[in-house]
Amino acid sequence: MNKEHFPALIRSLPEFEGAFDAFRLAAQDCQVLFASYPAGTAIAPHTHATRNVGVITQGELILTKNGQETRYGVGDWYQVKALEEHAARFDVVTSEIEFWFDV
Repeated sequence: MNKEHFPALIRSLPEFEGAFDAFRLAAQDCQVLFASYPAGTAIAPHTHATRNVGVITQGELILTKNGQETRYGVGDWYQVKALEEHAARFDVVTSEIEFWFDV
């Protein structure tokens, strides 16, 4: 995990227990994750019950939805609808803040 990218207060949050490295902030009806991905990380097509919104803080997210690949760089926001199949790729070290909203 590229822990140094996030400020010390963020790094003091509990670590997320999942398929990627992140710090988790508890919020009502939403999980807030401060996530980091090493270069070369690929996440296979999948769905989830949450509606996700995120902003890239370092690097680049390559997100595939409906067969369309879109690149998101620093400062760019993305959205994934609940139950929408998508895949992700990180060709460079990337960090982001993700919001997983319960629906």
